[in-house]
Order: sequence, then structure tokens, then C-alpha cells
Amino acid sequence: MQKAAHDASLRAAHMAITRETVLHVAKLARLELGDSEIDRMQKDLGNILEYVNSLAELDTASVAETTQVAVLGAPLRPDTVEPSLSNQVALAEAPRSAGGGFAVPAFVDE
Repeated sequence: MQKAAHDASLRAAHMAITRETVLHVAKLARLELGDSEIDRMQKDLGNILEYVNSLAELDTASVAETTQVAVLGAPLRPDTVEPSLSNQVALAEAPRSAGGGFAVPAFVDE
């Protein structure tokens, strides 16, 4: 397990965060970034990657593996019908509505 993490760390160490990488991620996130923001993001993401790589250098041999980190029994409220907004009230302030629901722009795969 540690070898895989070490190998991943070595691969990441050679993967620099380039301007093109920042622009690609910004496009995927549909963000418009100015030149100063691109430079800042490139630096910030590089720092994050550097920090993650430094974690791979830690000696974890004496740390027991964790197999379950999720809460096994989350407190849930009873599933009961409660009063809510009417459809008309809920859609009153919507910029667009159609067919009794909120109308949103179509999603386009790129």
C-alpha cells in the first residue's frame, strides 16, 4: 500500500501545474479567470500539490490502516410529511419556469 502511494507521489512530483492545466480546469469548471487569477491559481495549485507530495514522505509504518471512516449510524429525522411551499409560491420568483418546475439551461457536453 505504501509503495503505491510513494509511486503516485513520484508521478505527481514530476507533474507541474502549468498555465494550460489551470486553463483546462477552469474550462471544465466553467470559470473565467483573468491573467492575475491564472497566475495565482497556478501558484496555489502547485503549493497544494507540493504539500500532498510532502505527506508521502511521512513514515506511516506504525500507523494502523483505517478501513472505515464513515459514520456508521447517522442520526436521521423521521420521514414525515410536513407543510411546504405551494408550487405557485415556489416558482413565483424563478427567472424561468416550465411544466410546473424550474426551467434551467440545457447541459451541453464538451
